[in-house]
Amino acid sequence: MANIKEEKLRKLNKTNIGASLAGFIIIGIIIFGMFASMLSVFGLYIMDSKLRDEYARVSRLTEMYAMAKRNAGGEAEQLLKNGDNDYVITDNDKNIIEEHGNNTCDFEHGGKIEILEFMSNNGYFEGVVEMAKDNAITVYPDSEVNIITPGGRGKVKIDLLRLRKIISEADGDATALSMRQAYYFKLPFWIDIPIDDNYHMVCRAYFNIYFKEMAIIGLLSCMIVILTIVTFVLLLFYIIKTVCNRRNMREIFYMDETTGQHNWLWFITSAERELKRRRNAGNKYAVLDVVFVNYRNFCVCHSVEEGNRMLCAINDRIQGFLEKGEYVAHHSASHFAILLSYTDRDELEARIRTMISALEKINDEHKFYFWVGVDRIYESKDEKGKVTRRKDVDIEKEFNNAGAARATITVEDSQIVFFDDKMVEEQKWIDVINENQLRALENEEFVVYYQPKYDPRTEELRGAEALIRWMSPEHGMVSPGRFIPIFEKNGFITRIDHYMLEHVARDQRRWLDNGFKCVPVSVNVSRAHFIESDLAEQIRDIVDNAGTPHELIEIELTESAFFDDKNALISTIKKLKEYGFAVSMDDFGSGYSSLNSLKEMPLDVLKLDAEFFRGDDGEGRGEIVVSEAIRLAKSLKMRTVAEGVEEKNQVDFLAGLGCDMIQGFYFAKPMPGDEYESKMIARTEDTVV
Repeated sequence: MANIKEEKLRKLNKTNIGASLAGFIIIGIIIFGMFASMLSVFGLYIMDSKLRDEYARVSRLTEMYAMAKRNAGGEAEQLLKNGDNDYVITDNDKNIIEEHGNNTCDFEHGGKIEILEFMSNNGYFEGVVEMAKDNAITVYPDSEVNIITPGGRGKVKIDLLRLRKIISEADGDATALSMRQAYYFKLPFWIDIPIDDNYHMVCRAYFNIYFKEMAIIGLLSCMIVILTIVTFVLLLFYIIKTVCNRRNMREIFYMDETTGQHNWLWFITSAERELKRRRNAGNKYAVLDVVFVNYRNFCVCHSVEEGNRMLCAINDRIQGFLEKGEYVAHHSASHFAILLSYTDRDELEARIRTMISALEKINDEHKFYFWVGVDRIYESKDEKGKVTRRKDVDIEKEFNNAGAARATITVEDSQIVFFDDKMVEEQKWIDVINENQLRALENEEFVVYYQPKYDPRTEELRGAEALIRWMSPEHGMVSPGRFIPIFEKNGFITRIDHYMLEHVARDQRRWLDNGFKCVPVSVNVSRAHFIESDLAEQIRDIVDNAGTPHELIEIELTESAFFDDKNALISTIKKLKEYGFAVSMDDFGSGYSSLNSLKEMPLDVLKLDAEFFRGDDGEGRGEIVVSEAIRLAKSLKMRTVAEGVEEKNQVDFLAGLGCDMIQGFYFAKPMPGDEYESKMIARTEDTVV
């Protein structure tokens, strides 16, 4: 689940607000550009229409002048003389031939401006326009006003700042007053139109700006400004909202439901980011798996709610021990993940012990214990030994290693365990077992060893226990202590039980067929088998398939099996006894419920744990316990077997107490089947003699 959340969070973090911001800016610019273009087109339309009107008026004057020259004294000449038009007649070199009215034309700063294409479709002025090559005409500014001038790229330029200055500073100035009319401004400029190939008429024209047009342009300008402001305000609001939503989502992703503080996902993200920083490449770090050992008991005695409040207090207390760049988060149940920086192991261990000591006293009414697993992360170096930035960091792996170290703690007390190379090798060995167990079973790499059991009084062979060894082609002889615990954890032990029972039953059948005088052989059956209601039937069928008498097979149970379903266990034992199998309890005295088990279980054989015969308490207390156990077994009509016996005085002591059999190095070590077979041959020969 954490991986799924982490992936979704990474996708969320990859969401680029900058891209969204850029998109909105582009949209805003496009909208602004569209309205600005509309305003520009509107302005150009007004300017072109006014230019067209003035061009048409001046063109008519030019036509009248040409007619007047052709018909002197005619109506055209009278209209020109009586009119208030200001114009100048020049030759192609701008030399003045004739003037009429006030000549304020600035011939030095003239230029070409383009005229509208559709003007050339006006039949009245077609001849005149055709004289304007490339649809362009020549205009000049007025020397007195100088507001309308030819602009770049063939456009008319209006100097609005100068216009404003002239109007605002006029104070009755005649020029300014002449520009301002009741409803518009008159802005003078001069238009040059050819009369023929040699002469030009340069006539004063006016660019009239009406107040209502200025109002419309101002209104549109305000609308564009307001729209732009609104767009960017909305954009800013969206960005702020997006940032807040992302922050809220990150808080949800990173919040632990139990403590209300940071969770495991936050820890992974923060710790990996810290470890990958370039400035931390030369620093050492440690990942801790801290377990609140008393959590479940505390919840039982109080409540889950109280337990969760205690977890919150623990989280806060740990937080108080952390420095900058160190992190803590609630992982699961009573587990906390911590990232610490350190310089050497002793300093790190001392710091952890100080923290644990404070946590143990977090509640005045209870004494708490904490288990801590530690995995260290060393400096990051390249193949040349140079410190380099960490690129590949797997916090989950480091925490798992810390958890593996913590899992080795078994005492009910606060402990600190460091993950080391030995644990790595143990984990690798577990992987080897898991990968090869099925192949080893199919290839019969597991070998049955037999350890004889002798009568301590007569030293006669009375029985044996079947023990397993693994003859691995890669690893040689592997003792059961290296693989049986792994099989018990992964469940493969049930197949091993069947394997051992089949091989022992076949060996017994073969020895019987060879005429040997066989003795019962005990075979261990794991507690994992007793969840199967037909276990007794399975054992019976396996032995029957080999054709072995049931009395030659003894089913051996460990005392730990009695901690499981007691009723199912009693039912299975009774069935086995009905089928003719003897049932024994192994390691009697190693647990805490032995006497209660003896009271309820109909067992045949009691095996005394080897620990009874090791060490010397100086007061003979061990001998008293052994003697009373043997006496109790006899009272319950059970045979006794003492295992782990290695010394002669132990044999004599047990013989004196009436112990039925002894199994230990004093008489024989576990041995292969052929060596055990030789002992049966000797027994058979002695019996015949």
